[in-house]
Amino acid sequence: MQIDDFILRHQAHWHASWQALAPCAPAPDLLAALTRRYQEPHRHYHTLQHLDACLRHLSGLHALAQRPHEVALALWFHDAIYDTGASDNEQRSADWAQAAVLECGGEQEAAERVHAAIMVTRHDQAPDTADQQILLDVDLAILGATAVVFDGYEQQIGREYQAVAPAAFRANRRRILQGFLDRPRIYHTAFFRETREAQARANLGRSIAVLGMAPSPCQATRSTDD
Repeated sequence: MQIDDFILRHQAHWHASWQALAPCAPAPDLLAALTRRYQEPHRHYHTLQHLDACLRHLSGLHALAQRPHEVALALWFHDAIYDTGASDNEQRSADWAQAAVLECGGEQEAAERVHAAIMVTRHDQAPDTADQQILLDVDLAILGATAVVFDGYEQQIGREYQAVAPAAFRANRRRILQGFLDRPRIYHTAFFRETREAQARANLGRSIAVLGMAPSPCQATRSTDD
């Protein structure tokens, strides 16, 4: 996705979120800095395309959120820092978002909620609030996409980790996907459970099986986010 097209589509939404959260607008270069992050060359899935998909999914659940503008802002920042060799990407992304809210005069409680929402995208803890549930389901919507779209996503993840030894990548990826499959439910909201849970389980099972056989999922293919 081209940056001009992305900004044209979402700029009004960006400004509306800030107007709801803070008495002053962020510096104009914040949006530019954020979108540049999502365009880093080592990214193949965690790109503007993924952010665009997340924001579009959120628009369908906007009425269900308690604080929809906080959820939106958390989505804008949730993959702002993405270094495949680091373990603190979510922490650094959350810290950036929290600092931005406070710099614009937002309330401490709101900044902390945005921070906490981004931290649950580590997917290693249960969400504490309905808004966190929505954010997690939006972030994981790709798991319940059509088989073709999901397989493209898996290939893009493989390309992001192409510097990792293939056997190590496959073992770790299988562990991650099996963790999602072993959950009593993948999605937290009724909407996503009804529309994507069954497909997500089918996709995960198929990918786990493929990772157990294939030499590497890192072929350079192009796919469309969902």
